[in-house]
Amino acid sequence: MNENILEVKNLHVSFKTYAGISHAVRGVDFSLRKGETLAIVGESGCGKTVTSKAIMGLLPAQNTMIEKGGGAQILFQGDNLLDYTENQMTQIRGSKISMIFQDPMTSLNPTMKIGEQIAESILIHTQTSKEHAMKEAEKMLELVKIPNASKRMKQYPFEFSGGMRQRAMIAVALACKPEILIADEPTTALDVTIQAQIMDLIGDLQKELNMAVILVTHDLGVVASVADYIQVMYAGKIVERGTVDEIFYQSTHPYTRALLNSVPKIHSNNKETLYSLKGTPPDLINPPKGCSFAPRCEYGMKICRMQYPEETKFSHSQKCSCWLHHPKADVSGLPENMIRRGNQ
Repeated sequence: MNENILEVKNLHVSFKTYAGISHAVRGVDFSLRKGETLAIVGESGCGKTVTSKAIMGLLPAQNTMIEKGGGAQILFQGDNLLDYTENQMTQIRGSKISMIFQDPMTSLNPTMKIGEQIAESILIHTQTSKEHAMKEAEKMLELVKIPNASKRMKQYPFEFSGGMRQRAMIAVALACKPEILIADEPTTALDVTIQAQIMDLIGDLQKELNMAVILVTHDLGVVASVADYIQVMYAGKIVERGTVDEIFYQSTHPYTRALLNSVPKIHSNNKETLYSLKGTPPDLINPPKGCSFAPRCEYGMKICRMQYPEETKFSHSQKCSCWLHHPKADVSGLPENMIRRGNQ
């Protein structure tokens, strides 16, 4: 459990647009251990999916720039995936690292039967017959708890409900029993009951296959019971990281607290207005010099807009990038539970 199966170091990803260069991911660092679940949480557009697709090597080559000069690395079992050719990445995708995409209706091929789509991944990555691959595909449908798997194998995606399509996508992703599963918003557009079933299913399969999981979501409520560690992302940077308990009960960044406050409370009064974070994320074509969250932060100081804060360490696992925790910061207006000091 202590061995890192994946390490992302100083990842910078930019896109060429008609308006200029958009700096979508700006120096992301994290590691993932075997059998561990890491949740990357943040608003839409903060860089979560771009980070995931960079790991998979799925970003469009014609307008994407990954800055390797700053020591950027994506280390999978010690090898830097950024140095891999497209052919080498093809061997990794699906067999070693798999991804569940946001929308199964657009990710599944509407012209192919479900069984053939699952078997296709097995045929690409293993030396086996089509007959054996189809049998394995049926087993995968049974594994993801789709009833009457032999019949469903012969059906098309449009014949499946939303929850069943998501299960079929999971079957495709896990067909070759990968070591890392990236789940990009796996519960989007599903009702609450189905969301819980999908998350339970991913958790069960993770234990059975001893996979590491990267869970990408904007909803902190989804990750509460499944993640080991959480990284909070804003405007292309990781602003806070820690264990689930640290993030939920000892969060130190104003943005993390805003996300937590926006989650409906089961014991709240029905007449209470749900918290809404004011303002909008910054324009990443011209990213700010200081903290990107400063214009929306009610505790913002002058230094916040001028210089990006260094990471403050509160424990072995919890770190936060916020000037409020600097030894010289004025904390007189802060809530008592946010006043914490760490080691710069």
